[in-house]
Amino acid sequence: MFKKLVLLLLICVGSSTLFAQSKDELLRRQNDLKKEIDELNKTLKAIRNSKSKSLANFNLVKRKIAAREELITSINKEMRQLDNNIYLSQLEVNKLRRDLDTLKQEYGKSLLFAYKNRSNYDYLNFIFSAATFNDAIKRVTYLKSYRQYREQQVSNINKTQELIEGKIAKLNSNKIQKVLALQDQNKQLVVLEEDRKEQNQVVNKLQSEEKNLSTAIKKRENDRRKIQSAITAAIRREQAEARKRAEALAKQKADEERKKREALARSQAANPTAPRNEPVASTPTTRPRTERVYNPLESTDEGKALSINFENNRGRLPWPVDQGLVSIPFGRYTIPGTKITGMSDGITIALPTGTAVKSVADGEISSVFDLGGEQAVLVKHGKYFTTYSHLSSSSVSRGQTVKAGTVLGRAASNEDGEGEVLFMVSNDRGAPLNPEGWLKRR
Repeated sequence: MFKKLVLLLLICVGSSTLFAQSKDELLRRQNDLKKEIDELNKTLKAIRNSKSKSLANFNLVKRKIAAREELITSINKEMRQLDNNIYLSQLEVNKLRRDLDTLKQEYGKSLLFAYKNRSNYDYLNFIFSAATFNDAIKRVTYLKSYRQYREQQVSNINKTQELIEGKIAKLNSNKIQKVLALQDQNKQLVVLEEDRKEQNQVVNKLQSEEKNLSTAIKKRENDRRKIQSAITAAIRREQAEARKRAEALAKQKADEERKKREALARSQAANPTAPRNEPVASTPTTRPRTERVYNPLESTDEGKALSINFENNRGRLPWPVDQGLVSIPFGRYTIPGTKITGMSDGITIALPTGTAVKSVADGEISSVFDLGGEQAVLVKHGKYFTTYSHLSSSSVSRGQTVKAGTVLGRAASNEDGEGEVLFMVSNDRGAPLNPEGWLKRR
């Protein structure tokens, strides 16, 4: 019985530990989602004062709905876990109560036996009636072990009662948590319905402003072409300069080899009796074989290190802004409720006007260019490039070395008076890459 009690105790502790770990993960995710929803509400509050319901407004509401739906799903998982834990706890309580009844019955029998044989004369008669001395010793040992058995019975009963009390307390706690989770779920469902109504209002407004939106999308498309053209030109310039540096370095090494050979020839001509040493051809330093192919932008150790650092931090790069949320995603997108489509080479982040925009990785300023009153900054990270556009001002200049977190400029306002920044990631050919695949999850 004691071994069964210990085994049951270990099972209870193990199951409660696994439940606690899973529950902690759910609660952490719920807290993260609530923080994201709070940030979305702040951003939405800042842009609701604009004259028109913008695409940024719709995408922020859409993201808020997705976050709230995920939050409700997480709460449902938590309640299912609480239900399972309540069910298992109730089973364990019932099992412990049955074990307690059995322990009490066995202890009662042992007490009854002890009562019937309570006389000291009976104990002495039991011992001295032994046929041999060894048999008497065995009878004394038996009496001692019987006394210890009764003490162990009392201990088992006390431990079982403590387990039952602990399980009942845990059971009551889980029931209270379930009630609170259910209240939170109902609250989120009510707010979710309000969010969906707001989304429908935004869609209706967008439909009524389809003509204006079409004009705005065309302007964005023109801006996209200008930015992409400027990026491509800057990358071509960087490629050309990198090739020139590589050619100059190769020429310098060749000149040094030639001068060494000429100096050796003059030395041998001046002293013909000296042993002739044939010039040893320099062998290129062999590099360990690797699948990675280096390009001219990585011809220097610094450029190579910047590229590798950028690659190694894929999915972990910091965001270019401390606040703000994606209002227009990477790639092709559609204006809800209309047939209007647009294309984005990066992600547009809605945020308060004047927010500091920072470099996401170590690098060098490749270019700072003007785009019709707004500025854009191109940062080179070896063979990778990041672009930060829609800036009202820039605080860096071409050729400047920057670190991750260096402030590059401030966010400007768009045509709706809302602050936004366009962040892009490009490879050495100027092809746009999805920035959200490089940035860490917020």
